[in-house]
Amino acid sequence: MKFVSTRNPDGPAVSFGEALFRGIAPDGGLYHPVDVPDLRALIRSLGEDASFVDCAAAMIQGLFGDEYDAETSRALALKSFSFTPELRELLPGLQLLDLFQGPSCAFKDYGASFLAAAMEAELQRGDAGPRDRAVILTATSGDTGSAVANAFSGRENIDVVILYPSGRVSPLQEKQLTTLGGNIHALEVRGSFDDCQRMVKEAFAQEALRERLSLTSANSINVGRLIPQSFYYVYAFAQLKDRDEDELVFCVPSGNFGNLTAGILAWTWGMPVTRFIAASNANDVVPQYLESGVFSPRPSVSTLANAMDVGNPSNFERLMHIFDPGAKNEQTAPLPTPMSGILTGCAVSDEKISATMKQTYRTTGQIVCPHTAAGVYAAQRYLESERAGNTLVVTLATAHPAKFVEVCRDAIGLEPEMPERLKRFLKLPKRSVVVENTLEALSRELLDRFG
Repeated sequence: MKFVSTRNPDGPAVSFGEALFRGIAPDGGLYHPVDVPDLRALIRSLGEDASFVDCAAAMIQGLFGDEYDAETSRALALKSFSFTPELRELLPGLQLLDLFQGPSCAFKDYGASFLAAAMEAELQRGDAGPRDRAVILTATSGDTGSAVANAFSGRENIDVVILYPSGRVSPLQEKQLTTLGGNIHALEVRGSFDDCQRMVKEAFAQEALRERLSLTSANSINVGRLIPQSFYYVYAFAQLKDRDEDELVFCVPSGNFGNLTAGILAWTWGMPVTRFIAASNANDVVPQYLESGVFSPRPSVSTLANAMDVGNPSNFERLMHIFDPGAKNEQTAPLPTPMSGILTGCAVSDEKISATMKQTYRTTGQIVCPHTAAGVYAAQRYLESERAGNTLVVTLATAHPAKFVEVCRDAIGLEPEMPERLKRFLKLPKRSVVVENTLEALSRELLDRFG
C-alpha cells in the first residue's frame, strides 16, 4: 500500500513507513491510500470465532502484504493489542462496541498502541529513512493525549509532545497526559483544541523545524493511527455477520472524524455495511454539510462531550478525498456513492446527551460516557426512522464513563466505579508547561527541549 497527499493525488507516492514518520504530507495535506484494495474475500472469511488479534493480523497482511508477511503481521498485532473490543446488547436492535479496554480507557488506545509498535519496529529495522529518533507532536481534545502518552511512554528514541486546551479537558484526562513524565511532555495551551490543532499543523508546515527535530504526528491525521481503527469495525462485522438482521449500521460519536473515516475505509475495502451515522455534539459542521452540501468550519464550543469539541475536523479532508472523484488518483477507481449516500449526520445537544445518559441508566442499568450517549441518542433516532427496517445498529462506546465522573454525577446522580488503571493517575503530580496559542510559543518550546 502506497500513500499520497489528499492535496496532490497525482504527486509522489510514499511507503507506509515514510507516511508513518512524516505524519503529514509536505504540502500540508493528509496521507491517504493511493489504491482501494479489494479485501471482500478476506473480510467475509473471518467468522465469529476469530479473535481481535486474528482480525488485526489478517488486515495488516491484507493491506501491507508487500512489507509484512503473515508471521510479521501477527507479531505486530500481538505487540499492539493486549486488549480486545467487546460487543454487548444495550437495547433491542442496538448494541455497543466497547472500546475502552486499553490503558487509558478510550478507543484511541487501539490506534495509539499500533502506531507506537509500528514506529518502534520501523526504527529497529531501519525503515524510518535517515532518522534514528522521532519527536511526536500531537494535539488532543481529551482522549488522544492520554492514549498516545500511555502507548509511547518509555519507548526508546521517541519523545512525545502533547498540546491540550487549558481548562477544556476533564480532570482525569488531564492527569492521564500530564503525569507520566520521562519522554512524555505536556503543553497546556491558552486556547481551544482548534488552536492546538492549528499550532501542530503550522509546525509541520515549517520544513526546517520539521526536519531539524524529526517531527511526526500521532493524531488521526497519521495513517498509522487511522488505519488500525478500521480493525475493530471488521472484528464487529465478523462477530455479527451471521445474525438475521437485514442491515448493519455503525453509529460513531464524531469529533475530528478519524474514527468515522476508519470505518468508511473498511467499507471501501469491502466490509458490507448499510450505513454510518456520525453523531456530533453542538460542533455539528459535518451534519450540516450532509444536509446543505456546504462545509463551514467554525470555532469550537465547549460541551459535555469534550473530546468531540472540534469546529474544523481534520479528517473531513480525507472524507472529501474518498467521495470526490476529482480528488482521486487515476489509479483509483472512483466510488459511485456520494458521502450522503452512506453517511447520516445527527447533532446532539448537551441536554439530549444528559437525558440519554439518564434514560439509558434507568432503562438498562448501564452507565455510558457523554460521547457514547451522543451515539446512543443518534442510533435510537435512526431506529425510529422509516429507513431503519430490520436493522442492527452498533454504536461505538468510545470511553469508560469513569473518565467523566462529574458529567455522570450530574446526569444520573452517581459516580461510575473507576478501574484501577485509572485510579493510579489521580495519585500522581501534574507536570505541564503553559504556553500561548501561537506557533512562535510552540517552536520556542520544541527547540529548547530538542533543538
